[in-house]
Amino acid sequence: MGKGFFNVPVAVNEPVKTYAPGTPEREAVKKAYAEMYRSKIDVPLYINGKNVKTNNTRTMSPPHDHKHVVGTYHLAEKKHIETAIATALEARKTWSQLPWEQRAAIFLKAAELIAGPYRAKINAATMIAQSKTIHQAEIDSACELIDFLRFNLQFMSEIYKEQPKSTSDAWNRVEYRPLEGFTYAVTPFNFTAIAGNLPSCMALMGNVVIWKPSDSQVYSAKVIMDVFEEAGVPAGVINVVFGDAKMITDVVLSNPDFSGLHFTGSTEIFKMLWKQIGNNINIYKTYPRIVGETGGKDFIVAHKTANPKQVATAITRGAFEFQGQKCSAASRAYIPKSLWKDVKKYVIEDVKSFKMGSPEDMNNFITAVIHEGSFNKLAKYIDQAKKDKDAEIIVGGNYDKSKGYFIDPTVIVTTNPKYTTMCTELFGPVITIYVYEDKDYSKTLKLVDETSEYALTGAILATDRYAIEEATKALQNSAGNFYINDKPTGAVVGQQPFGGARASGTNDKAGSSQNLLRWVSPRLIKETFVTPSDYRYPFLG
Repeated sequence: MGKGFFNVPVAVNEPVKTYAPGTPEREAVKKAYAEMYRSKIDVPLYINGKNVKTNNTRTMSPPHDHKHVVGTYHLAEKKHIETAIATALEARKTWSQLPWEQRAAIFLKAAELIAGPYRAKINAATMIAQSKTIHQAEIDSACELIDFLRFNLQFMSEIYKEQPKSTSDAWNRVEYRPLEGFTYAVTPFNFTAIAGNLPSCMALMGNVVIWKPSDSQVYSAKVIMDVFEEAGVPAGVINVVFGDAKMITDVVLSNPDFSGLHFTGSTEIFKMLWKQIGNNINIYKTYPRIVGETGGKDFIVAHKTANPKQVATAITRGAFEFQGQKCSAASRAYIPKSLWKDVKKYVIEDVKSFKMGSPEDMNNFITAVIHEGSFNKLAKYIDQAKKDKDAEIIVGGNYDKSKGYFIDPTVIVTTNPKYTTMCTELFGPVITIYVYEDKDYSKTLKLVDETSEYALTGAILATDRYAIEEATKALQNSAGNFYINDKPTGAVVGQQPFGGARASGTNDKAGSSQNLLRWVSPRLIKETFVTPSDYRYPFLG
């Protein structure tokens, strides 16, 4: 602690720039995109503050132009992971003791670097690496990551201020120690902000980190580390490794000093990691913290009193922004028969108006899915829907991977509420709609709750307040983030803390103090001022 009770700057959400034609931010990101697209970068491992090249590399290509190579990245061997762990543990000796305001200053600087000189670069990297439109890149890699960095500092200071009651006889105080050992961050391709937040929020609380980004997000992860390095994150505090996920994880989870996993990705992988940690529990010095945000089968329910145009917009935005590759993306919808004619018309009109192609062309609303594996999976489900008697594709249904991994936004209508694509997470631009009888609203809510193993996000659209209240109660366990008269996507840091339960994760709410509390181990200190010198209590006489 420094010599004062310091207040961090009050966190405010970073304004989203419009990138409208003629704006300076549009020109800046177009220039950055063109320069980065024409160049080739080489991304090394980052261990102990040094770039480590293994000369065993893979190429990186944009999903919307998979034959074009924008760079290479280096793959770690077992010895590199062992070095990263040793480095982190050594760095912990000083980092964990650094006054909190010094750690805070580093990540405040990181936020300002992204808001200013790195904004165009991190947005362009996300557009190239993950095929995000400029709007999706801006709200993610710029604004959300800035918000995480700013709000986490505010949450940290609020946590530290939470202290127990003291008396005139004794002073009670709690210090929020970092976890003993090192932590492991495993991050997904779909959000640059999540990739930056998972390691940085643990480091902010005094922990040291081994960070494994997704292979499909290495390009923008490199920009994040450039920012952290320039902001002053000391050597060894955050170490970045790429390569064989199983090998890296085996080395990390077999180390006695492993103390925490911060994960975002698939439910299947998270369960495997949890099991592996459980199997290794006897080797650890402490019980590891396990935090995960995983899959979703996110829903939209419309009541007969909903506005059909608003329902259609919730579907087209909720299901198809960023090609449906958000954990929160709408992938199943329940529409009353009385509204279906109008909702269907508006949805088809919207989808047919979409332009699809490279994110460099800012007229495009849809770009490519992340890689060939995702493309093939989605194509398989679309082809099956074309064959099945209880499913009908009313718009979309085409795909093409000759240049990029392009899947047309696709709307399937089914007569079977338990049809495969109503239950299975697809993670792409496909939504399945079930049309129900108006009188069956209550039954439909029960159906929504029982159809999926997930419980991440969901939405109800209605103007009848009784219907809204009924849905809010009936679906209380069906979504960690529940939206009334909105699409089920677009959580904002500090406003809608994000996370779900059931198979969707541990619901430790990224973007709130709840998450940061998972990365500290509180110590209570009681100091007695007049120490007893006789064991006898008054009751003894």
